[in-house]
Amino acid sequence: MLETFTADTFRPLLEERFELVVDEETRFEVELTEVTESGTPGAERRSQFALVFSGPTDPILPQRIYGLEHPQLGSFYLFLVPIAAGRYEAVFT
Repeated sequence: MLETFTADTFRPLLEERFELVVDEETRFEVELTEVTESGTPGAERRSQFALVFSGPTDPILPQRIYGLEHPQLGSFYLFLVPIAAGRYEAVFT
């Protein structure tokens, strides 16, 4: 599924909420706040892009792979990196 995602997949979902799954018992609501596309092609000749989500500041979640759920996209996994308090980035190359 990730290989089909592009920046255009996420642009209509700006300011929408996603459910971030830490484990079976721990979930957080996060909001997609930025979609940034690079002009440089990445793997498979698709454009590279990054997503930034606003989420919990306490606890600050460590970088790792998290499950995300959204009504339109379903369930998928992303590697998220904390970039500031309450801000998490996923980069697609």
